[in-house]
Amino acid sequence: MTAYEDRPWLARYTPDQEPDVVRQHDDALAMARATVASRPDDPAIRYFDGVLTWRELDEQSTAMAAGLRAHGFAPGDRLAVYLQNVPQFVVAMLATWKAGGIMVSVNPMSRARELRHQLTDSGARVLLCLESLYGSVARDVVPETAVDLVLTTSELEHQTRHDPRLFAGIARQRPEGTTDLAELIETHRGESVPEVTYGVDDVAFLTYTSGTTGVPKGAMNTHGNVCFTSQVYRDFVGVGTEGSVLGVAPLFHITGLIGHIGVCLLTGSPLVLAYRFDPQVMLDAIREHRPTFTVGAITAFIALMNAPGFARDDVASFQWVYSGGAAVAPSTAEAFEKATGVPIHNAYGLTETTSPMTATPPGSASPVDPTSGALSVGVPVNNTIVRILDEDGVPVPLGEIGEICARGPQVVLGYWGKPEETEHALPGRELHSGDVGFMTPEGWVFIVDRKKDMINASGYKVWPREVEDVLYEHPAVREAAVVGVPDEYRGETVRAFVSLKPGATATPAELIAFARERLAAYKYPRSVELVEELPKTVTGKILRRELRDQNG
Repeated sequence: MTAYEDRPWLARYTPDQEPDVVRQHDDALAMARATVASRPDDPAIRYFDGVLTWRELDEQSTAMAAGLRAHGFAPGDRLAVYLQNVPQFVVAMLATWKAGGIMVSVNPMSRARELRHQLTDSGARVLLCLESLYGSVARDVVPETAVDLVLTTSELEHQTRHDPRLFAGIARQRPEGTTDLAELIETHRGESVPEVTYGVDDVAFLTYTSGTTGVPKGAMNTHGNVCFTSQVYRDFVGVGTEGSVLGVAPLFHITGLIGHIGVCLLTGSPLVLAYRFDPQVMLDAIREHRPTFTVGAITAFIALMNAPGFARDDVASFQWVYSGGAAVAPSTAEAFEKATGVPIHNAYGLTETTSPMTATPPGSASPVDPTSGALSVGVPVNNTIVRILDEDGVPVPLGEIGEICARGPQVVLGYWGKPEETEHALPGRELHSGDVGFMTPEGWVFIVDRKKDMINASGYKVWPREVEDVLYEHPAVREAAVVGVPDEYRGETVRAFVSLKPGATATPAELIAFARERLAAYKYPRSVELVEELPKTVTGKILRRELRDQNG
């Protein structure tokens, strides 16, 4: 269904076959231990001017695990991590596994309501958070949950050169009623913990979905999921043991968990962290550490190439740059390659697929669909079955549009404590993504849009992605988002929200005329609103839902 003789990267299968699983490790902790044993004195994490070697990472995580066990943390317990991109995140992940537990990954932008839900839903007994987040959010939430140990830490740890652009006004707070992580580690340094091993279906961490379809659900990403998708980055994408990985994506997100931490645990590549995404700070980190690989949302790469002082040589060290988590317009991909000399390779996956299920093979260029103008998100990665199904769950012919579904070693067990939602979204452990798209005979997958984002204008279907891609072709447009808004005559009509590039000018009327020349009459936006910034998730995905709610 997806394999041609001249496409050797495509796995051969028929729709009723199970994918062959070729996995080097079944246990993510064992995967990390193998790296520690093979290169103990190599750098594992670079954080501004600080460096943690693999040996130091191993020692600190073992000490933290011993401290957790001393506080009654038992196998199967959950530890919630509420941090920015700091080394303590990786320490806590390994420590949780060494103590026999499951890590709960919490968005550091979460406020009280979101944090309360995730702590309550997961039943987390331990919370590790930044001192600043404890004071502003967690302090009032923790008493309402099952958390009985709060560990706090600071973004100032593991560095001596505190960048004023990020850390101005930040000082150690040492909140009362909490335990300092560094002190816990020092207290238990040198202690051992009972050996723990995991099976392929043991849960490694819970990652909460964005909640675009309701209350966020905790996807159960297993050790087998983590090992397999880390290996996809190594074997399919080509991230090797040489060079380093730039942490553009938030570590709490599945892209950061696998495309940054997981692949480094597998290959031994050092991970470059810079607290949180700031274009100027990230550029300085690139100039200093010369990373060779990164993966992140296209919005981050747009911000980098539009940052003051950006030069082509800044990114010359990169061998691969992959984009995932948000749609990439062909014109944006072309502009990035022209500005940097580095092509953008697409990857596509969800929290429920533990990162990629399709990707553009290195050295290949994703084709553009001549009808919709969409840029392909790649081909199915190794050992992965991607099917396009109609409303009745029947595979559609190649080239026809339906729901993108995937089965393979990266698909999660289900949602924590939610068997009905699991059966609905993951029947037979095949993910029904909610994304609408099609597959070519050569195996290239194209996403048309999300089911719920389709606009019905006078009975005609309008996919926002197609309109957005046209707007991105305008030289003044930096970002664009298109939604349907109520219309008395047409039922719904098309409205666009646009932010402009620095120093560029364009009027709404000009942008409407630009789109009208390039789109069918029912597709072009009837109104355009210019905004400074479009609302986004912390991973850089534009929130059409928020724009739609504001204009409903």
